[in-house]
Amino acid sequence: MSSTDVSTGAPTPLPATSEMWLEVVVVPISDVERARAFYATTLGWRLDANLQGGGRWVVQLTPPGSACSIWVGEGITSAAPGSSQGMILAVNDVVATRDALIARGVDVSDVFHRDETGPVPGPDPEGRSYSTFASFSDPDGNTWLLQEIRTRLPGR
Repeated sequence: MSSTDVSTGAPTPLPATSEMWLEVVVVPISDVERARAFYATTLGWRLDANLQGGGRWVVQLTPPGSACSIWVGEGITSAAPGSSQGMILAVNDVVATRDALIARGVDVSDVFHRDETGPVPGPDPEGRSYSTFASFSDPDGNTWLLQEIRTRLPGR
């Protein structure tokens, strides 16, 4: 199939023994202590692990309510610090989450939605799930997008 072909059939499901789920995303940073403080203290994410050895330092943190965690550390990625852009955090209420993050000292963008011209200030006028956003960056410049999802798409 070429990159312009679109499949119209359902994909062949994997056997039940081949389930997959996203467990960890590596976020490239320059200072482990600073990153750990930002994610654990400023954002309030759960600190799951802080492991050092063999030339690696892995800190695992998990956002509240998430099944997926992040790793920050040394010796775990060759990606440049700050090069992860547009990672999405799903939230039930983007305005309330934005306000809570600002109260914790995070510099969060104004709420916006997108139309055919690009980003537009304010929430989605129709209140649709997946359509209202705000963004922030960690100390290295990795960017996070808060995406409001009140009703999930079918099958999610």
